[in-house]
Amino acid sequence: MDCGRGRLGNLRGCPDARNLVTAVSLGTPHPPMFRPRTSLFSSPTPVQPMANRTLALRLLPTLLLAACQPAADAGPPAEATPVVRGSDAAARGWTEADFPRVKELAPGVYSYEWLRTAETGGTTNCLFVVTTEGVLVADGLGSVEDTKRMVEEIAKITPQPIKWVVVGSDHGDHRGGDSAFPQDAKFYATTFSANVMKASAKAPDRAAEAPPVRVADVIVDDTLALTIGGKEVQIMNLGRAHTGGDLAVWLPAEKILFMSEIYFNHLFPSMRSSYPAEWIAAVERAQAMDVNIYVPGHGFMDSPPVLEEELEAYKQAMLAVMAETKRLHDAGVVADSVGAKANFGEYSSWAGRDRQTERNTPRLYMELDGKLDTPPGTKPIA
Repeated sequence: MDCGRGRLGNLRGCPDARNLVTAVSLGTPHPPMFRPRTSLFSSPTPVQPMANRTLALRLLPTLLLAACQPAADAGPPAEATPVVRGSDAAARGWTEADFPRVKELAPGVYSYEWLRTAETGGTTNCLFVVTTEGVLVADGLGSVEDTKRMVEEIAKITPQPIKWVVVGSDHGDHRGGDSAFPQDAKFYATTFSANVMKASAKAPDRAAEAPPVRVADVIVDDTLALTIGGKEVQIMNLGRAHTGGDLAVWLPAEKILFMSEIYFNHLFPSMRSSYPAEWIAAVERAQAMDVNIYVPGHGFMDSPPVLEEELEAYKQAMLAVMAETKRLHDAGVVADSVGAKANFGEYSSWAGRDRQTERNTPRLYMELDGKLDTPPGTKPIA
């Protein structure tokens, strides 16, 4: 600290100097910075307080100068490492070879990030919980190959079998590889997602060579609490969001919330099959919980504080998209022209803006016109 370069008349900015003067003035036996050191060769005879004070007063100018000088080796303050945000793996110094990324978030609780492609950026994320009774996996990936790779990565960590799979999202990028999970694993889904999975399995145009579709074994339309291997896991319906059948996985002891496609980290909102207003409410329910780590269904696994900030940013991005789309809707702009006319402000630079706007607008117009469907059995938490 530079306290005036040794000027004895100005001590206001130098607490060390003020303390030293006070100590000497009051006759403190050993003022700061002038305490005798004992050693094997010290005289056992104590130094008298008055002698200490006299010597300290003689040395006071020198001591004050030393106290007021900045440390010789103190360089400029270290700059904090900047936080890189967004979906560009290259900007973070990563390549496809760095994936999958597996992080242990808490003992026995792991996130799994799979890079979709280096060009499109972003990840599809899963969560898995290892217990003494087996492994629970939240969500899957878009192909049998990708999901099989995740199953193999889990096997590197534990010999326990995968027994439970939570369908956070019924979309293909999370369900396309379900046949790679063990055949005796139980699948948990909302009524909405269970119907989607059944319809996909029975689709008349489904290719004969397509992998088998798994269907739900257990329906969860509210909250289901499981205790597996002494660990509590809650499967939660926070409300319709990205798909209409969204589920989250909550670990109350660890305070970790896997949000699946309720939360995209720093990616332009994808609302083509969503329930936009209800999605906002679902995010706010998550924000009202006592969470340490929010795990997104897409986007990189950043530090817990950044993930919390980005959840709020994603909500604000959705609100901005909804507000701008409503402005254009109310002005009579046809849906096909919204992409060219919309100004989403700071969110315009987020990955996927043009492609998602083209897909989002018809859905948002449906909500604005009061035409969104209300599937049965999907009543959200009040």
